[in-house]
Amino acid sequence: MEKCLSLDMANLYALAKPFLFQLDAENAHDLTLRSLKLAEKSGLLALLSKPVQCQTKQVMGLSFPNPVGLAAGLDKNGAVIDGLAALGFGFLEIGTITPRAQPGNPKPRLFRVQEAEGIINRFGFNNLGVDHMIQNVQAAKYRGILGINIGKNFDTPNERAVDDYLICMRKVYAHASYITVNISSPNTKNLRQLQEKDALDALLATLKAEQKVLADQHGKYVPIALKIAPDLDEAQIIEIADLLKAHQIDGVIATNTTLARDVVEGLPNANETGGLSGAPVREKSTLVISQLSKQLAGELPIVGVGGILSGADAAEKIAAGASLVQVYSGLIYRGPGLVRDICNTLA
Repeated sequence: MEKCLSLDMANLYALAKPFLFQLDAENAHDLTLRSLKLAEKSGLLALLSKPVQCQTKQVMGLSFPNPVGLAAGLDKNGAVIDGLAALGFGFLEIGTITPRAQPGNPKPRLFRVQEAEGIINRFGFNNLGVDHMIQNVQAAKYRGILGINIGKNFDTPNERAVDDYLICMRKVYAHASYITVNISSPNTKNLRQLQEKDALDALLATLKAEQKVLADQHGKYVPIALKIAPDLDEAQIIEIADLLKAHQIDGVIATNTTLARDVVEGLPNANETGGLSGAPVREKSTLVISQLSKQLAGELPIVGVGGILSGADAAEKIAAGASLVQVYSGLIYRGPGLVRDICNTLA
């Protein structure tokens, strides 16, 4: 066991949350990140932090101070790395980043399904491009484990998608602790087709070969993880697991957001287009983890993400076969105290 920093901001967030939830969801998101950055720069975060007990984990050849990470999507451009690190996470994942900057889908594109503690987004990989993100990473003081999540530009056809992944992989390799290949967002047209057997086989073969070249060039091995969707049947999960093993991919992140709406049917905003995250995706994500774990048989680790709003939810993911967990929507609904709660449960 070792000590890590966690922020005692539960009461502050409880006060701010009603105001934030009165705002448009994306405006609230942006305001929260700006406030976090300001609090970090002013030294306020350091004053409010206090140690908690955390379980160290060895995964993908990396030593994680604790098993609770920030999922990709919250800080797409790596603009608030130091502020987010102060919340006590064992690791951060930034992105999804693409080779060229792109605005994403038209607003509004982020919606709360508040009664179910869910969030629907259709951002569409809005980001300022890989070069801008690298500048932010270089400017950050954080020296912990940093995952960088890479994707393709919306106007790059699937038959050339590998080119975009290679561009990003080459550029971020020197700056990443691990690299996540995102082929599972529902908000970039046809992206999920890359999860199909032949397309995935070719993509993984190319990326694995490039990883070897880059490891030789940089004198360090940076693990590759694949992020998959929750909307896969068991046959597809078995197929993907077998490909991950065949290509010796270092890890798998399960899962991204869901297109299903059965759990939230009839609730306000439930019919909005996009990927649903938060509590409504918890069971689907856990099932995928369980099926993956069975097929992988320990050959590579699973990072569990999807509907973690408590320590018990995180423990459920670990019991299903995950080695690490990540949160995003849970942070919105439960606040920064969630990280400490999960650490305490998993300790």
